[in-house]
Order: sequence, then structure tokens, then C-alpha cells
Amino acid sequence: MTSETSTPDERASLKAELKQAIVRGLRLPISPDEIADATPLFGEGLGLDSIDVLELVLELERSFGVQIRDEQTGMEVLRSVDTMADFVIRHRATQSG
Repeated sequence: MTSETSTPDERASLKAELKQAIVRGLRLPISPDEIADATPLFGEGLGLDSIDVLELVLELERSFGVQIRDEQTGMEVLRSVDTMADFVIRHRATQSG
């Protein structure tokens, strides 16, 4: 379980950081608070496209030190803020030992 590696407060803080990174990195005309944790980032959710994927991957690398190395991983990780948070938490857990 990914929740075992972080407290609820740490998880909430990470999600807030991720939302800020999404808005900043993609220059979205909305506030981070307008993005729900489970909102799909593509399609009917935020409506991001393939160009946004590249920008988002770069922003995650810059801001959180994680790398998305292939399309399959990207499709799983970039579904929502929740899935992005899970990925960052897993990455941090493997880095810390």
C-alpha cells in the first residue's frame, strides 16, 4: 500500500504541490484548488493533450525528481493527481531505502 509510506498530511501536501506544478507547468487559466484529486487529466477531465503530456513529464522531473521513462508508465501515472501522488510516493520510498 502506498499510503503506508506517507502520512495523510504529507499526502495532502504532495497533492497540493502536484496541482500547483500542473497549473504552473501547463500555464492553465485555473487555480490549483479547482483540480480535484481524482479528476482525469485527459479527455473529459482537464482535457489535456499529447503536448501537455510532455510538459507535464518535464515538470514532474524538475519539481519532484521522478522520471517517466515510457508511454505505458505515463498512461498509468498521468491519469489524475491521485495517481501522480502514488507514483511520487513510491519513488521516494525506493530512494530512501
